[in-house]
Amino acid sequence: MHDRSVGHARIRRVVIGGAAAFSIYVASAGVTACAQLLIARIVGAHTYGVYAYVIAWITILAYFCALGFDIALLRFVSAYQTTGASGLARGVIQYAERRSLGISLLVAFIGAGIIEIWPRPFSTELTNTFLVGFVLIPILALLWIRCSIVRAFGGVVPALLPDRVVRDGLLVIIVVMAGLFLGSRIEAQGIMMATVAGAVVGLVLASQAVRRLCPDAIRAAEPQYAPTSWRQTAVPFMIIAGAEALLNRAGVVLLGWFGETREAGIYSLVFNIAFLVALPRTAINTLFAPTISSLFTRNDRATLQALVTKAALWTLCTSVGIALGLAIMAEPLLSWFGGDFVAGAAALRILLLGQVIAAAFGSLLLIMTMTEHERGAAVLLTLSAAINILASIAFIYWLGLTGAAIASAAALIIWHIAMAFFIFRYLRLLPGVLGVFLPNRKEKATARPDVRVEAPSV
Repeated sequence: MHDRSVGHARIRRVVIGGAAAFSIYVASAGVTACAQLLIARIVGAHTYGVYAYVIAWITILAYFCALGFDIALLRFVSAYQTTGASGLARGVIQYAERRSLGISLLVAFIGAGIIEIWPRPFSTELTNTFLVGFVLIPILALLWIRCSIVRAFGGVVPALLPDRVVRDGLLVIIVVMAGLFLGSRIEAQGIMMATVAGAVVGLVLASQAVRRLCPDAIRAAEPQYAPTSWRQTAVPFMIIAGAEALLNRAGVVLLGWFGETREAGIYSLVFNIAFLVALPRTAINTLFAPTISSLFTRNDRATLQALVTKAALWTLCTSVGIALGLAIMAEPLLSWFGGDFVAGAAALRILLLGQVIAAAFGSLLLIMTMTEHERGAAVLLTLSAAINILASIAFIYWLGLTGAAIASAAALIIWHIAMAFFIFRYLRLLPGVLGVFLPNRKEKATARPDVRVEAPSV
């Protein structure tokens, strides 16, 4: 009875915490949508497309430059605090920040050089936007790492606000003020400068939260280092983060690469709108991650199965409601951004369908990464990103931005099906809402408490 009550308490904690985090994500989504609306309305589809194309590249590069520590620190810092290894906790924080900053500066320098010497002629606006955007790479990488540290210290809201609200909030303010003085003369590089300013302010706030929440034991400890172990864990996370960013932004990157910057802008906008459906799943993940890791370590499969199922049900129901509203209002919603954006209505509905199907599977990537199967997750995600790129090239050629949406939705579904098979086979968990149909699996999961199923090396 005691174990069951503890399990129910954990589930309630995740649901309540996820609801609070969801509120933050809703607020941030509103700020982001407002920023995108203002940018689209003020500069038009072409200039917005240039900005969307460049920021897609910058985001992908920044995720790789974080070296996977924006995810791995959640595991390392939490584990070291639990075991009292304060020296290792401080050491891994310093190691992650210094290595990421060094790689980010190197990538930014090389990127700027490539843009300057690339034989393919770029427009002045596109070149200048790229050059400003490269400044953003080390700022974003360090921002994400410090937000991860804050989360590991238990500060969910202080971890979300700098990156999710402040960054785009300041972008809104700058765009509005610039629009009042410059009107439609704002160019993509000006928007990128505003993005850099917002990221800098977010980084300052995240840094303050790290100093405020850092336990005294870690602050006073002498740093200890275990770089080999850290790299072995972080590299798969780096591949996961970079591949996921590529999976989400392949359509924008390829449309822009083919010279269709207007279509890239339209696709970027509809993708951002469709991604609202993923907010419930992303919100519950803020507290889901450490809970999964803790239950897996204790081999409490019954509570883990119940948690996976309840979280999937909650996110699916919320996601369906959001998707239906957006699908019904697609044309009038897109018309608010400008007449050119209505062409993305079909692509929006396709992306919404893909997100709803993904929501039914639950937080599969998080389950894999928090149960020491990050290598398998990296392989599956990389393959899915490759499928998305190949399919996007073909479908964009035939159907334009609608083809990009078809490729993205198909790759998303294939990825989740592959992860579901992996989790069922190697963790003996029913993914997503499937747990509802086999409630007795909880008893089977506890029948052999000493058995720990491992995936083969990938």
